Amino acid sequence: MLAEPRVRTQMDDDLKKYRSQLERAIHDALTESAAINSIIYKIQETGYDVFLIIEATVGFHQPEDGETEAAPKFRLELTSQDERFLRQLKISPD
Repeated sequence: MLAEPRVRTQMDDDLKKYRSQLERAIHDALTESAAINSIIYKIQETGYDVFLIIEATVGFHQPEDGETEAAPKFRLELTSQDERFLRQLKISPD
């Protein structure tokens, strides 16, 4: 029974590492976006400071055996703005 907590701790450490990498990738995508930077620059030219606050919740779920096969399938309806935002984050909406 002692082996399970160590495995769980390693998995938790891995998930923390992956979450950190995902947070960094999202940050980089936003700061490197020419479209976002262009708009921020235009706003700043009018004399305003820009504060961009984006909230993202990252969750993890480990499916039980066989759960992935029986999971319901759905199609998320996205607006053109949603798709454009995802592309700016270098995420394919397809």
